[in-house]
Amino acid sequence: MKIGVSSQNFRTVTGHAGKTRRFLIYSQNEQNKWVESERLDLPKEMSMHEFRGLEHPIEVVDVLITAGCGNGFVRKMKSKGIEVIMTSETDPLSAVIQYDSGATLPPATPHTH
Repeated sequence: MKIGVSSQNFRTVTGHAGKTRRFLIYSQNEQNKWVESERLDLPKEMSMHEFRGLEHPIEVVDVLITAGCGNGFVRKMKSKGIEVIMTSETDPLSAVIQYDSGATLPPATPHTH
């Protein structure tokens, strides 16, 4: 399983996932510990809000954790088989570990356009 985290600054969980161009990708290593395995640093036209192609690079994940997004983004990800989790947790690795353990992540603040 791969878990993506929207992170415009590559340090914290950030919102506006549809416009985000930077993502951290986590996977488990041989010791079953979650580690950052990849970073996506995409051009503006590759944000989900702008993307019009068939296959987006974020589609390698099974779960996407973000601080916020709109309903359209959630629907689009669901149609690709990707679960979207919104949270106010700011530490990417902590959010991934909490999700994997089955813990309830702290809720995100409401998303507005």
